[in-house]
Amino acid sequence: MTNGPLEEEEIKVFITLNSPLEQFAIIPSIPVKIGNSYSPFTNSPLFMLLTTGLVPLSVHSATKNGGNLVPNAWQSLVELIHDFVLNPVNEQIGGLSENVKQKSFPCIPVTFTFLSFRNPQGMIPYSFTVTSHFIITSGLSFSPFIGITLVGSQRNGLHLFSFFLPAGVPLPLAPFSVLPELIPYRFRALSSGIRLFANMMAGHSLVKISSGFARTMLCLNNIMYFSGGLGPLSIVFALTGPELGVAISQAYVFTISICIHPNDAINLHQLQFSIVMGLELLSF
Repeated sequence: MTNGPLEEEEIKVFITLNSPLEQFAIIPSIPVKIGNSYSPFTNSPLFMLLTTGLVPLSVHSATKNGGNLVPNAWQSLVELIHDFVLNPVNEQIGGLSENVKQKSFPCIPVTFTFLSFRNPQGMIPYSFTVTSHFIITSGLSFSPFIGITLVGSQRNGLHLFSFFLPAGVPLPLAPFSVLPELIPYRFRALSSGIRLFANMMAGHSLVKISSGFARTMLCLNNIMYFSGGLGPLSIVFALTGPELGVAISQAYVFTISICIHPNDAINLHQLQFSIVMGLELLSF
């Protein structure tokens, strides 16, 4: 016995609504049609714009007119985020170039604040996890990576390639040693995007699967199934707290990986170059 077209469509909708990956689906929110091209405004940029709009508005309202001498809750949160992000910046971006730290610092708390607010918001029902898509996380990771590499090449020129040259390598073997070192250097940005994307998708899917299993057990008209569903329900509550912690900690890990890029592209190279120049001056 075959199902009709309407029944097959209902089955597809039921499977989609009960799928743990349904929460990551990109859905058109505002239809935009220009000529023959149809480019709808989806939920992904909608939630990104909500975050990028609400967070600066909250920061502006908390620090308006220089803030209060006795900070309120919002001002205390802004100051806490500033001091929290300043610690890894001072630890990772050290060395000789202090102005590099000052120029790159505004980008780092903005990225941390965006991820720390956007990742947990994906656990709200009917919300959307922006960082569950690799194209978004790869864009967030490669943008500062490419920019910092361009700044490092502008400041240091061809001397930047000395960072990829292991110590003690003869000059004829330098091209063969630099090229293999470029591959793991580029994979740093790729690994940051993959780590954030995989953690968000796996963690949110696990909570969704556990919630669906607990709901199915509790909705069955059987006291044994109902009592058996209390176990998965307690697991859901136990997983929600760690998943929130993972969502916020991934923002911190992503921020640390961004801080490493200018330190490697500029500071470490300058330190190495200064040591070489000092030894050459001493040899004269």
